[in-house]
Formats: sequence, C-alpha cells, structure tokens
Amino acid sequence: MSKKIKELELNALRKTFKDVRDFVLLEPLKLDAAADYTLRKGLRDKKIRVKMVKNSFVRKVFDENGVKVDPGSGPTLLCWGADSVKELSTAVDAMLKLLRPDPKLPAKIKEKTAVADGTPVTLEVGKTIPTKREAIGDVLSAILGPGAMLAAALTGPATQLAGIVKAIEDKKTEGAPPAA
Repeated sequence: MSKKIKELELNALRKTFKDVRDFVLLEPLKLDAAADYTLRKGLRDKKIRVKMVKNSFVRKVFDENGVKVDPGSGPTLLCWGADSVKELSTAVDAMLKLLRPDPKLPAKIKEKTAVADGTPVTLEVGKTIPTKREAIGDVLSAILGPGAMLAAALTGPATQLAGIVKAIEDKKTEGAPPAA
C-alpha cells in the first residue's frame, strides 16, 4: 500500500470513528460469504455498522481519539453504532450464536474485545453494563425510594388512627338514642 493510499484510508477512518467510544472487535476465522452476509445483515437491521480494518490502522486511529485498544493479531472486524455498549454487545453476541448453532462446530468468528466508553472490557461485561436510561432509572429509584418509604411510614399510623376514630364515632352514633 502506498503512502498516499494509506493516508487516504487513515483520513477516512478518522472521519468515521471521530466520536466512537463504544465498539466491539471481532476476528473472522472461517468466515465464508454466506456467514458474512448473515452477520452484516443481522447487525445492519439493528443499526450496527461493521467494517474490516487493518490492525495498525485501528491502533493509530483510536490512539488519536484517546482510546487505548490492542486489536492483537489477525484480521479485525470492527462493529459500532448502537445506542449503548449493552445493545451492541448483546446484538453481536446473538449474531455469534446464530453463526455457530452447534458448539461442536468450529467458530466462524471469535470475539477479541469490547470497548465501553473508551475502556476495554470483555463482551460478557459489555452485555451487563447498564444503558444510560437504565442508569438514570437506578439513580432515581435510589433517590426516591427512601422518600416514598418515609412518607408511607408517616401516613400509615395516621391512617390507622383515623380509622379507629371513625369506628368509635360510628359506635357512638349507633348506641345513642334517636332524637325526638
């Protein structure tokens, strides 16, 4: 590859991955055309993009973006584009399982690593990281939960007391002689 072509490819990759902080690296092992089509189509349906990238380009582009990632050796498929790393990891894992229905068969694609907000993690950890909405919901429930319990504790005895007073009042009105 000439220097001009490398520079053109690097510029295109820089532009494409400018703000990408969540992605998954895969290594195609025995990927045939049908499996490649199935993988790309399945991920495209979930708004996830896939690109084969040279390892040295991956290192260079993401180092410039402040993400330290080691793609290792062998060819690299880069998957990115979901709303969160959880959605991305779950979709990629589902496609990996779809491409290998029988565990006795050799794997067609092997996971290398996932990157969540610039931090390398495994694909399994990526599936458990909460989405932004889930994290906000957890924080809100943690904040509002004790307040709701406190309000219930304060209103609970008052409600019981009001019920007892009403029962006593009903008894008095039943036991009183009718007015003439």
